[in-house]
Amino acid sequence: MLKNKQKKRQNDNYRQQQDPQKPEEQGILRSYLDNVSRIKVELGNSTDLVFREFTICQHKGTVVYIDGLADEKLICDFFIESLSDEELDSRQEPFQVMADKAVGLGSFQIATEWNQVFDSILSGNTIFFLDGYNKAINVETKGWEMRAITEPSTQLSIRGPKDAFTETLRVNTALIRRRIKSPNLWLETMKIGMVSQTDIAIMYIKGVANEKIVKEVKERLKRINMDAIQSSGHIEQLIEDEAWTTFPTTYHSERPDVVTSHILEGRVAIIVDGTPFVITAPAVFIQFFQAPDDYYSRFDISTGIRILRILSFYIAIIGPAIYIAGTTFHQEMIPTTMAIAIAAQRENVPFPAFVEALIMEVTFEILREAGLRLPRAVGQAVSIVGALVIGQAAVQAGFVSPVMVIVVSITAIANFSTPSFAMAIAARLIRFFMMGLATMLGFYGVMLGLMFLSIHLCSLRSFGIPYMMPIAPFNFRNQQDVFVRFPIWAMKNRPKFISQGNMIRTGEHQKPGPPTQEDGKAPKGES
Repeated sequence: MLKNKQKKRQNDNYRQQQDPQKPEEQGILRSYLDNVSRIKVELGNSTDLVFREFTICQHKGTVVYIDGLADEKLICDFFIESLSDEELDSRQEPFQVMADKAVGLGSFQIATEWNQVFDSILSGNTIFFLDGYNKAINVETKGWEMRAITEPSTQLSIRGPKDAFTETLRVNTALIRRRIKSPNLWLETMKIGMVSQTDIAIMYIKGVANEKIVKEVKERLKRINMDAIQSSGHIEQLIEDEAWTTFPTTYHSERPDVVTSHILEGRVAIIVDGTPFVITAPAVFIQFFQAPDDYYSRFDISTGIRILRILSFYIAIIGPAIYIAGTTFHQEMIPTTMAIAIAAQRENVPFPAFVEALIMEVTFEILREAGLRLPRAVGQAVSIVGALVIGQAAVQAGFVSPVMVIVVSITAIANFSTPSFAMAIAARLIRFFMMGLATMLGFYGVMLGLMFLSIHLCSLRSFGIPYMMPIAPFNFRNQQDVFVRFPIWAMKNRPKFISQGNMIRTGEHQKPGPPTQEDGKAPKGES
C-alpha cells in the first residue's frame, strides 16, 4: 500500500513538472525516478517495459528497455555487471564512467530530449538514466528474433543464388553490401509513419545513379504523411507516377542479386523494415520480362526464352479474345476443317462464345485464388483436382465446349510464364477488357484494344522516365538488353536513360577466345 502511494506521488510530481501533451518540448529531468515515472505514463505502464536499478560511484540510476526488442543478455553481461563493480572509485565522475562502459557495447549517443528517449526505446535500444543528470545514455542493443535467410519463394532461379531478403532492414542492407563492396554505395535512412515510425532505407551508387532521380525519390518519400506503413506495397502506391493504371511502375523483388543488378545499372533501391520485398525505381516495361536466369545462362538461350515470355504475355492478353472474335464474326478466317470441328463441339452449348469464355475464365480465377489462400498442400490439390473435375464436368454437361477449355488452359499457362507477379496480374485484368471488345467489334475490337494499350503504355512514366524506354522512344544504343540479350562482354555501357554518371561497366577486350601466343604463331597441332 505504501509502495503504491509512493508511485502515485512520483507520477503527480512528474505531471506538475512536465506537460504530457507536448513531451518532445521538455528536457530530461535530473531525478531518475521522475524520468521513470514519465516513461511509464507516456507508454501506458506497458508490461513489456523493463526497469533495472543500479549504483555506480555511489550514484543511483536505472536501465530502461523493452523486453523482446533489446538484447537482454548483452545488457546484463556487458553493462549491468560492470556498472555494479565494487572496485569503481567513488571519486570518479559517474556519467563519464557510464560513457566509458558504453564504448564496449558499440554505438551509443547522449540523449537530452524526450523524443530521442522514446524513439530509442521503441526501436530496441537501451536508455541509462543517472540520478542528478538531465541527460541519458542511449546504447544500441537491438536484439529481437528474426527469420533466417531462406530460398526465394516467388522468384525461383535454377543457377542463381538461393538467398532471399528477410523482414529485418539491417539484414537486407547487408545482403546488398556483400555483393557491392564499394564506398560509393550510399545508404540513407528515414522514418515514415506518424504512428508506426517505420524505418526506410535508400541505397544507390553515388556517381552512377541519376541525381535527379535520387532527389525525386527522397522528396516523394518525405511527402508521405500516414499513420502507418506496413509493407513495401504501401510505399509503391504512394510514390508511383500514375495511380490509374494496372501496370506496375515500380519494381519489387525478394532476390538480393536482382536488386544488386538494378543498383549497378543506376536505379535506386527502397528497403522497408518489416517486409522481404525491396523496391527499385525507375522501372520500365521490358524490365518485367527479364528473369534472373537470363544473366546466368548463355545469351542465345536467354534471348530465345525472353522472346517466348513476351509472346506468352500477348497470348495471355488476347488468347480468349481471338477465339471469341473468330467464332462470332470472322468464321471465314478459320480453316474449313477446324471451323466444322469447332461448330460441332459448340452445337449443344447454350451460351454465346463470350459468355462461355467468361464462365471459364472466372471459374479459373476463383480456383487460382483459392489455391493461393489455402494451405500449400491443400491448395495444390484444390487447384489441380478442381480444374480437372470442373472442366471435364462442364464439357460433359454441355455448358462449354472442349476447345474453350483448351483456349483457357493455354491462356492460363502463358500467364504463368511472366516472371513478375505484378505484370501477370495486369495481364489477367486486361484480358477481360479485350474479351469485351472482341465481343462487340471482332478482330477490329482486338486491334483497337491493342492500340489503346500501346498508347497507354507510352503515356506512362516512372519517376519521369518513359515507361516504354528504350522501345518508345526508340534508342538504338540501349537495345543490348531488350528483346535480344547481348553477351555479357558486349554489354559495355549502362542504360543511358537511367544512369547519368559513370556509363562504363565492362572493360576492353572482354570477348572470350583461344589463348594467344607471344610470337604470333599458332599452338602445336594447329595450322
